[in-house]
Amino acid sequence: MRSQVEGSQAVARAVTLCRPQVIAAYPISPQTHIVESLSDRVRTGELAGCEYLMVESEFGAMSACIGASGAGARAYTATSSQGLLFMAEALFNASGLGLPVVMTVANRAIGAPINIWNDHSDAMAMRDSGWIQLYAESNQEAVDLHVQAFRLAESLSVPVMVCMDGFVLTHAFEEVDLPTQEQVDAFLPPLVPRQLLDPDEPVTIGAMVGPEAFAEVKYLMHVKQMAALDEIPVIAREFEAAFGRSSGGLLRPYRLEDAETVVVALGSVLGTIQDVVDAMRDDGVSVGALGIGCFRPWPVGEVREALQNANRVVVVEKAFAVGAGGIVGQNVRDATRRQPVEVYDVVAGLGGRPITRASLRALLDDVLGGRVDPGRLHFMDLDLELVQRELERSRHGERPGPHAENMLRDLGTVASGAYE
Repeated sequence: MRSQVEGSQAVARAVTLCRPQVIAAYPISPQTHIVESLSDRVRTGELAGCEYLMVESEFGAMSACIGASGAGARAYTATSSQGLLFMAEALFNASGLGLPVVMTVANRAIGAPINIWNDHSDAMAMRDSGWIQLYAESNQEAVDLHVQAFRLAESLSVPVMVCMDGFVLTHAFEEVDLPTQEQVDAFLPPLVPRQLLDPDEPVTIGAMVGPEAFAEVKYLMHVKQMAALDEIPVIAREFEAAFGRSSGGLLRPYRLEDAETVVVALGSVLGTIQDVVDAMRDDGVSVGALGIGCFRPWPVGEVREALQNANRVVVVEKAFAVGAGGIVGQNVRDATRRQPVEVYDVVAGLGGRPITRASLRALLDDVLGGRVDPGRLHFMDLDLELVQRELERSRHGERPGPHAENMLRDLGTVASGAYE
């Protein structure tokens, strides 16, 4: 059924249709509407047979999900930004124990300074926590990925996070095709847990493991992640057959057939990139786009094949490794290291800064014109004059003060408070 609905409400509806048995959540912008809606659905009986736990923190939410999943329940939570970092210890526990928890991450910037708007620094900070990471391009895909995420998590007994851009998607109203309960029930079978805490047959989950077997445990975690590279396309094909639309999968190629220049990105910015690709194609420029639908596990072989004909790859990402460079860019570089291709690392959209068609077109024109160095990290739309003033102040001021507040004063902006 097609409905004009807010992204958060659409995701809450999709999660409801997946029949979770335990939801443990702590609100943090911009995921709050998701867990509020789920709470109402449990209260009214629309989501029957589910226990909703309002916990004291995000760490508590993930810990409760670990306990529920270990006891054989289908468990779900959602978080954002600092909330995801507060879960960090428990995230590694969930993956190390091989528990099929599903979590929505409404991507939001990490402070300080405080910023409630979208970028990918939260999920990227947890990229090596052992969770599968799926990225939604649209609200329709966010809905579809949650249905597929439960199927994937439970088929391999691994935790899965579905990442959707905070505010850009969570608070946007779009027309979404919401599946029926019958469709989801046919696609997502009841949970049959791989491991189960049963008082009648007591076992230990999460025992101390010493040097004699710890490496082997970690190796098996890696094996299951690699198995997901085969499982994700199968689930995506079965989803398309059942629901009549293509959604999910590892990659989203766009006009790659003869593209000499390819833009790589994750999330909602792909729509804007595709508009720029179309405009440049109209001007006779051979450019294409490659969306990354699954960032962990990293589909190295599939990325290598998709980029085999490209001369240059421009990776546009909403996070970076401070002191090192691009995160997605380095993964792309690893995939193409045996190919004669230049990889450009471009950081854009940090803290919710708009990524416009004009800025992307100017970036690609600069790349094609040789005005961007592929060996250096490039920041799109960076206010260099503002940065230089602050650097000068730092060099000559005895107590220059914090960068954020100084630059806000330069801009004539008052520092704004924000809630988490």
